[in-house]
Amino acid sequence: MFWGAWDRRWIADDGLIVLRTVRNLLAGYGPVFNAGERVEANTSTAWTYIVYGAGWLTGIRLEYVVLGLALVLSTTAVVLAMLGAARLYRWRMRAATGTVLLLPAGVLVYIAVPPARDFATSGLETCLVICWLALVWLLMVRWATPDPAGKRPLPGTVGILGTAFVAGLGPLVRPELAIVAGLTLALLFLADGLTWRIRAAMVAVAGLVPVVYQIWRMGYYGLPYPNTAVSKDAGGAKWTQGFDYLGNLVVPYLLWLPLLFLVTVTVAVMLSSGRGTGVAGNRERFLSKGTDVRTLLTAGQRVLRTPTAVVVLMVLSGVLLLLYSLRVGGDFMHGRVLLPPLFCLLLPVAVIPLRVPDRSELGNNPRTRVAGAVAVLWVGTVVWALFASNTTGMPEGAVVGRSGIVDERAFYSLNTGHLHPIRAEDYLDYPRMRAMVSTIAETPNGGLLLPTPSYDAWDVVPPPEPIPPGGAGHTVFFLNLGMTSMNVGLDVRVVDQMGLAYPLAAHTERLEDGRIGHDKILYPDWVVAESGVVDVYPWLPGYLDEEWVAMAKLALTCPETRELLDSSGAELTWPLFKRNLRNAFEYAGYRIDRVPEYEIQRCDLPMPSAGG
Repeated sequence: MFWGAWDRRWIADDGLIVLRTVRNLLAGYGPVFNAGERVEANTSTAWTYIVYGAGWLTGIRLEYVVLGLALVLSTTAVVLAMLGAARLYRWRMRAATGTVLLLPAGVLVYIAVPPARDFATSGLETCLVICWLALVWLLMVRWATPDPAGKRPLPGTVGILGTAFVAGLGPLVRPELAIVAGLTLALLFLADGLTWRIRAAMVAVAGLVPVVYQIWRMGYYGLPYPNTAVSKDAGGAKWTQGFDYLGNLVVPYLLWLPLLFLVTVTVAVMLSSGRGTGVAGNRERFLSKGTDVRTLLTAGQRVLRTPTAVVVLMVLSGVLLLLYSLRVGGDFMHGRVLLPPLFCLLLPVAVIPLRVPDRSELGNNPRTRVAGAVAVLWVGTVVWALFASNTTGMPEGAVVGRSGIVDERAFYSLNTGHLHPIRAEDYLDYPRMRAMVSTIAETPNGGLLLPTPSYDAWDVVPPPEPIPPGGAGHTVFFLNLGMTSMNVGLDVRVVDQMGLAYPLAAHTERLEDGRIGHDKILYPDWVVAESGVVDVYPWLPGYLDEEWVAMAKLALTCPETRELLDSSGAELTWPLFKRNLRNAFEYAGYRIDRVPEYEIQRCDLPMPSAGG
């Protein structure tokens, strides 16, 4: 995993977005993308603060901080996954005779899928997500299984509370991990052997950090979840696109084949080693005591604290994460959002046990047949891994196809000319970037930079006179937020038409047939109106309309829209914090029509006369 991630090392444009927020934190401007605008532009809260902490402690370049963290977390995830599965099978096969080998299987499948290595060091939170999943898996297996040798007892109160604390961090690692966190905490809470005092302490420990942060988030940002969820309408449904996205990952690598192999291995191992104090043992104890309600509840609680229940927990979590990803339409990056569900489903078979029969047991008997079948299926998995690891999942290369999905690493490697684009200046070789830096340097008065079809020119809409000392500042309006924001100073405001860091764009209506992940498109007329630059010809570019800009200015006076924008843009006071806290969910659901005229009608404002 370490070598595979290093061999395909890079940092995506979206990964650089995180670093812009970290730069603002280190500079004392707070967890914002643009100074003075409280926008949570990063989906993973935990990843933002981990990078910030490491950057503050080491003082080294942030791109290298991210690269080091990603390599360590991705590799640690694989190690923890194997340790959890090894503990599970050592316990299950504790009475087996002969030699039992633990062979890497599920982790081999995960590493072999090229996107898993691509997004191990992309600067995005995938490395942290799989590490958290693996840690929860290991802790839950330790909770459900005593040491096979009897050297260590089941985790005590401290261990249970520690597991609850780690599980409770799920929504901060990534919002949809609340699914895994909720199921894990429910299993811990309902299982046998806990007093109500411990259960209460567990709830408090699990909820302390996420609840406190959630209250702060709603008051500070005016939203109940990151702005990225608003921008991408994460509550919307695009099932057809989601299944296209699933096929885009599964079909090229024949991913169904190793999954079938490993399911068959699991069934064979379970049938050949089923004994002892698992679910069957609990059922026997239950039947021997009768069927009254109290006995039923007790037996059910005992079943919850078994390895089988933990396996079901992780498989169910993986299925639910998969369904959520399919519902929202997947992503535009090849394989990216399906990696956590895949990793979760593979955790119970991260390693598989192969019981090697003694020489005296060899022959035409069940043990020999099971061992032979497991060995053959494992070899088949290894052969598949060799095939998949060298397969190009998207043979059309770094081209955005009709599905809107692209091999992101190949795309940026091609368009920057760097095999491993890691530093922000590597992206200066991306179209328009060097021209942007030069244009800012050549316009000391400031202004609004708008991209042109030409790769080496930007339009600049100037600020109104008189120009304040030092200039009026620059605003850059461009889709690629990461490379743009990391190659300019923190005094340059960077906003995008999709709304990842721009509330005005984020709260526009979604384009039903837009490219997945890019289906919010704000017209530049709005940015001219909102940023206060000169809005008349000849200073206004010819492709913009003075009348549209005037209508956008009027639309921005809509009371509800003004309140929404003030929730993140006005000076934060205690009354504003309380108002944001009360109205965060309402703000999250508020939408603006991207056509200024329709927005004026929606807000019931008087239409301006012709010519402004």
